[in-house]
Amino acid sequence: MGKFARSWALMKASANILRQDKELMLFPLLAGLASLVVIATFAWPVIALVSHNQAEFEGQRQHVSPMFMLVSFLFYFVQYTVVIFFNVALASAALIRLDGGNPTLGDGIRTAMGKLPNILGYALIAATVGMILRALQERLGFVGRLVVGLIGFGWTVATFLVVPVLAAQDVGPVDAVKRSAGALKQTWGENLIGNAGIGLAGGILTFCLIFVSGILFFAAASTQSVALMVAVGVIALVGLVALSLFQAAMHGVYSAALYRYTQEGDPGQGFDRALLESAFRPKN
Repeated sequence: MGKFARSWALMKASANILRQDKELMLFPLLAGLASLVVIATFAWPVIALVSHNQAEFEGQRQHVSPMFMLVSFLFYFVQYTVVIFFNVALASAALIRLDGGNPTLGDGIRTAMGKLPNILGYALIAATVGMILRALQERLGFVGRLVVGLIGFGWTVATFLVVPVLAAQDVGPVDAVKRSAGALKQTWGENLIGNAGIGLAGGILTFCLIFVSGILFFAAASTQSVALMVAVGVIALVGLVALSLFQAAMHGVYSAALYRYTQEGDPGQGFDRALLESAFRPKN
């Protein structure tokens, strides 16, 4: 219960920071747009490979062509690079805010550009792990998939602070993973509870938005007004996108605050230091 209370307080503080610095939501927006470009870029070669080897994909999935595996890995690598780049930019901007500054979009982008070699290295690691776990899940039975899923979950938890480590420190990708995993002993409770809480809150708000939008859409349909139906649909779509951006940005601020406390003993401006002291007090 203590960890839950601290995690809830952290989430509220992260949300307050986002309300002060709404421009932080531009980073996940740019990440989403760049990801769409990556997907569109890789769509044609993937479709071409599948069409050319349709029988192979339908009957012999265990013998997928090396070319398809190569394209899939390149897609993973580029997609991870894009996402990690903008996450590092977001974390660096969040750290500036936690230090009492007033970050801009350019501040985050410049920091991420300066860390680009390390970002590429970590994207390579993440893409390799992702490909291996996915390949194992596709080839193993139910129990094997469950075990692989647990391994993937552990990897996600252990690497949760890699992004703020890359943003704040001049270290390579391997050292960043080690430092993130090393901080796991201090942050595992807030890590799990906080991320689950952010995800749950986002899911509830998304459901409510869809439910209300559905009611309004059917009400508009009953009036047989196409313009009103389109307006409701557009507003609902904008709301869903804004909610998704807010949730993604909140994850970034939350991770930056956890990282800052493990390094400096103070989560930064906007957070109650006394609330977190017991969360990370060294164990005897």
